[in-house]
Amino acid sequence: MRELPVAARAYVIAVISCAALLLAATRRVDWSTYAVLATLFVVCDAMSARLWVKSARVSMSYAATLAAVVLLGPDGAALIGLCALASPQRISLVKRVFNAAQFALCGWISGIVFHSMDASYRESRFEELILPFALALVVFVAVNLLLIAGVLLLAERTGVRELLRDAGTLSAGCLGFGWFGLLIAGGWDTLSVASPVLVLLPLFTATWAMAQTSEKKAAQEATLAVLCQAVETKDLYTRGHSERVSRGSMMIAEELGITGARLEAVRFAGMLHDVGKLGVSTRVLQKDGRPTELEFIEIQLHPMRGLEIVGHIDFLDEALGGIMYHHEKLDGRGYPLGLVGAEIPEFARIIGVADTFDAITSNRSYRRARTLEEGVAELKRCSGTEFDPRMVEAFLRALDTRGWQPPAAPPVLPVPLSAPVPRDHDDPVLRDHDDPEEPDAP
Repeated sequence: MRELPVAARAYVIAVISCAALLLAATRRVDWSTYAVLATLFVVCDAMSARLWVKSARVSMSYAATLAAVVLLGPDGAALIGLCALASPQRISLVKRVFNAAQFALCGWISGIVFHSMDASYRESRFEELILPFALALVVFVAVNLLLIAGVLLLAERTGVRELLRDAGTLSAGCLGFGWFGLLIAGGWDTLSVASPVLVLLPLFTATWAMAQTSEKKAAQEATLAVLCQAVETKDLYTRGHSERVSRGSMMIAEELGITGARLEAVRFAGMLHDVGKLGVSTRVLQKDGRPTELEFIEIQLHPMRGLEIVGHIDFLDEALGGIMYHHEKLDGRGYPLGLVGAEIPEFARIIGVADTFDAITSNRSYRRARTLEEGVAELKRCSGTEFDPRMVEAFLRALDTRGWQPPAAPPVLPVPLSAPVPRDHDDPVLRDHDDPEEPDAP
């Protein structure tokens, strides 16, 4: 608790206090039904799966809470939330209590919504429960995500955009699997204790499927990390460059309204845009000064080398176009194919802007990093000739609202401090050696 910021601590205390007041006012419930659903909650919580979202897990235990919404009403659903205190997961006491509190609040609020529509599993036909349950389920998931988002934002563990990006996938899964709660309640009169037992297998299958998805994403991230590390080990002056270009590319994509799988593909493309440097001689990449014409040709081939290296990785999909064509220019003076205008894939036009900006504002072997203002001026100057104006405008909007984190620990320049540092724009060959993404001088 002490490691949390003051605002986050106050928020956690407020949520726990509200749940405590609510639980103190609960009335009698059917304890035999409660015992069965509570057991189901704990068993499902023991089978929770780690998610691709950092430090997050999910279990199907909330299906027991939703079943309690129908069978026990708001008070019983709130009491089921207390079962989170008995979670077998190794988590801190504060997190355990907060989880119980937010589950109790979610159960109580969704129970109020359900019973406000005069729904009763004893007096209503099963089909008449579907609409009230659907509304209760939506409210449960929404309140759950909002309560968790509040503590994550106040604790500065994530940002609004990241939350919105992850919330869509999470909410879709929770809304789908939440219907198990209605299935448990629907079979209660006929099957009693056997109703939740019969639902356990599909619940565990759903949890296993989520775990597999998480492991697949973790494997993808590990693959990308290894490739990026290999590039940065070979070319010392690009250390951190891939991560910054990936972040900048996502900033542009989000401003353009790109979401879901395509946004993920943009991130992948940004991370791997320079992977083709693995096929370029280390001597050429780390050379101080002007490359020869043959060396320059070798550098210009690195986008094609990149496609050769990662082209067989299925999950990259649209990202491959960004990797292959991110050095193309609107006016046709780019490489490797000299594409013009709309011939250049959208992802490549996005990455080209982020790549250039980071190159300008980072140290190189022949010059020091320029200021962010100089980077912005350069993008504006070449907008419409080398860069897509939509991408430049989107990046500048994002820059105003989200800022830019320059390299934290740039490499030491090999040139003496008193020596004149050559300007890359003065010589196109020298420019394209270390900053092929920077635009031509007029």
